[in-house]
Amino acid sequence: MGKRIMSIRAVLLLLLAAGGAAAVMYGIHYFSGQMNAKPKQITVVIKSMEQSMEFWQVLSDGVQVAAKEFGVKVKVVGPPTESDIEEQIAILEQEILARPGAIVMAATDVNRLVPVAEKINQAGIKLLTLDSGINSKLPLSFIATDNIEAGKKAGQAMKELLGGSGRVAIISFVQGTATQIDRELGVRSVLEENEDIDVIGTYYSDGVEQKAFDTTKRLLLEHPDLTGIVGLNETSTVGAGKAIRELGLAGEVKLVGFDSSINEVKLLEEGVMQVTVIQKPFNMGYLSVKAALQTINGEKVPPIIDTGSVVITEQNMYSDENQKLLFPFVDR
Repeated sequence: MGKRIMSIRAVLLLLLAAGGAAAVMYGIHYFSGQMNAKPKQITVVIKSMEQSMEFWQVLSDGVQVAAKEFGVKVKVVGPPTESDIEEQIAILEQEILARPGAIVMAATDVNRLVPVAEKINQAGIKLLTLDSGINSKLPLSFIATDNIEAGKKAGQAMKELLGGSGRVAIISFVQGTATQIDRELGVRSVLEENEDIDVIGTYYSDGVEQKAFDTTKRLLLEHPDLTGIVGLNETSTVGAGKAIRELGLAGEVKLVGFDSSINEVKLLEEGVMQVTVIQKPFNMGYLSVKAALQTINGEKVPPIIDTGSVVITEQNMYSDENQKLLFPFVDR
């Protein structure tokens, strides 16, 4: 691609050392000094601390930049993997004892996190959700992609790739996560409108790339007439793509995915994946800290902050605008 990808953290250190130069690439304008009258404590509980998941790493980068800009103390914690629901609950209960001003959580389960959310509220701690919400009206704001709409984008892309007919499998991640539920709903709402497209089922990888690979490979061998795979997150997409590549089915079996990790960009370049719907995790992290601090200061925040999604294809991935989304930290 003729461009040298720099270390995200190396660039962030430069930004922070410079006092937070404007991140125009994200469409975010910094507000240094406007909300830092006194130190505040915010805890951000993500779904996975796994280093290989670029989504959560970039989101955490957004959190740290916002913390610097707003002069707020921020702690980022989470379970080892997205399927560790009980571990996330235990972490949240521990954080309640620390009494931060606000807790921002990306829920590993839409229902099982509700009781601990109630405990957070009872403790007088401001509660916000990010990326993945819960079945409760307690959170003051939900900072995330509109995942139903993003799912519809993925479904429409697959429909067009198949020419209106074919057999499709959905490779999902952790069952019961709001993100997974909404994306699948969006995908199915488009594909199932067409009676000539058969969605054979949804298969869960538990957020593990190897399981997504094994599941996809098995499905492709068991269903030789399968013509499309939709991966609902980074690990599901990468695992599915590697299975398609290994079986020599690139281009023959269409792949539509989510997110923009380096491995996914490679799948696009190789023609293994045709479309990916990308989110803006840096924005999510940054705006969640901003919103949390506003609630601590007694300000009202929007109940939903949609950080947006963009469809990236083999054809448009090299445009300047999309390169900034795919490679926000690049030596140009």
